[in-house]
Amino acid sequence: MTGAKRSLAASLMALAIIISFVALAPSLRGEPIAKNGVVKVASAYPLAETIARLKRDIADKGIMFFNEIDQSRLAADAGIALRPSTLLIFGNPPLGTQFMTSNPESGIDWPVRLLVFQDDKDRVWVAYNDFAWIAHRHGITDRGQQFGLASMVIASIASSVSGK
Repeated sequence: MTGAKRSLAASLMALAIIISFVALAPSLRGEPIAKNGVVKVASAYPLAETIARLKRDIADKGIMFFNEIDQSRLAADAGIALRPSTLLIFGNPPLGTQFMTSNPESGIDWPVRLLVFQDDKDRVWVAYNDFAWIAHRHGITDRGQQFGLASMVIASIASSVSGK
């Protein structure tokens, strides 16, 4: 492939990512951002299976998994009852650190976190921060392609348990 063809292919890929980001980010279309920037996806599976499926999808995508925190166990250890709640922490340092080079304070939102919890009706949910909300929160306007990619990946991971 010639340099011109590679450049055109890269430009088309960047455009596709940006278009996907706009499609996935309601705030960029002038629609309200998810409540407090949190996106919730209903899981079609019990809590333990949801966590296992999410971790498998993260691994299958080659994303670095950092930690799993069983918040309900920590609460129980403190003598506090808490419905089942587990926080998964993962990320892609070459992608995530690009946000921090734009605004170091954005490091508060990296690595990526998914909260898996069971509500009072025993429904299992997956919740995560909307990346457009994170960009807005930190005033990051020069990483649209990177936010688009991150949005596609997190939506894909969350959808792996939606049963759709």
